[in-house]
Amino acid sequence: MLSRTILNGTALSVSRLCYGTNMLGWMLDQGRSNAILDTYADLGGNFIDTARSYGDWAPDAPVGASERAVGAWLRTRNRDDFVIATKGGFYDMRVGDFRNRVTPQDVASDLAQSLDHLGVDTIDLYFLHLDNPESPVEPLIDALVEHREAGRIRHFAASNWSADRIRAANAYAASIGKEGFVASETFWGLAVPDAAAAAQQGYQHYYEGEYENLHAGGLPIVAYAAQSGGYFTKLAAGSVGEPLASRYANDANARRFAVVEQLAGKHGVSINEVVLAYLLCQPHQTIAIFGGSSPEQVRDSAKADALKLTDEELAALRNA
Repeated sequence: MLSRTILNGTALSVSRLCYGTNMLGWMLDQGRSNAILDTYADLGGNFIDTARSYGDWAPDAPVGASERAVGAWLRTRNRDDFVIATKGGFYDMRVGDFRNRVTPQDVASDLAQSLDHLGVDTIDLYFLHLDNPESPVEPLIDALVEHREAGRIRHFAASNWSADRIRAANAYAASIGKEGFVASETFWGLAVPDAAAAAQQGYQHYYEGEYENLHAGGLPIVAYAAQSGGYFTKLAAGSVGEPLASRYANDANARRFAVVEQLAGKHGVSINEVVLAYLLCQPHQTIAIFGGSSPEQVRDSAKADALKLTDEELAALRNA
C-alpha cells in the first residue's frame, strides 16, 4: 500500500505519490479514467492533482475536462477519503485569453468553476497555477485568505512561483497573522533540463539551484514532471522524441542515466521506480506527481514507494 505523510503545516495526510490527472476527461474517457483512479485508490493512494485548465487544449472536450472526470469519479467514493488539489489562474485557452490571469478576480472565477466541476464544497489544496510578478503579493494573499475563511479551500499553495516570490508572500501572510503558501508545486525530476528548451515548452523555475533553501526550511515540494516525461525509460528503449530530447538530451543526463541503470539492476527494479524514488527519498518532504494512462502504469509507478535509496545512492545520481 502507498505510504502517506502529513503535509508540513497542515492536517492533510497525503500519499507521497500523487496522481496527476491532466490526461483524464479528454485523452482518456470516463470509463478509462475511473479504472485508473480506482487502481490508484485501491493501492492506498489518496492525493489527486488536477487544474481548472486541464483538457481545455482539446477543442472537443468539455471545459475543465480533467476536473469533471475527477468529480464524476469522486461521486462514486467517500469524498473525505481523498485530498483533492487543483489550480487556477492559468490562461483561458478556450477563449484565447492569454493575458496573465493571476488576479483576485480571475482566481475567484476559476475557483468557482473548479468547485462546480469537481462537485465539492471545499478544495483541500488550491494552487495558483502561475505567478504574476507584476502584481504585489498582498492582494493575492488577501484574496486566498478570504476564500479559505469562507470555506471554499482548506489550504493554498504556489505553482511555478519563484522561491523569492514565495518567501515574500509568506512573509506578508505571517505579518497579518495568517497561514500562507503551504507548498510549492515545482518543476523537478531526476533529468536535468535545458532551461531555454524547457521554458519554450512551458516548464519554468526548475528546482535545482533555486528552491533548496526554501525546501530545507520546511516548505514541502510537490514535484511535477517527476518522471521527466519518461525520458530515462524512453532512452533505454531508444524511443525519445524530439520535444523530450530538446528538453533533456545532455551530458549530465547521460551520466545520470548510467547510474539509473546500475541502480535498477542492483535493486531489481524498473528505471521508472528509480526515477520516482529519487524524489521520494529526498531528505526534505517531497511529494512526486506521477502520470499513467492505464492501471498497469499506475501499478508500476506505485512500486517506487517501496524503494529506499541510500544517501550514497542519491548522491551518486545527483552528482553524476
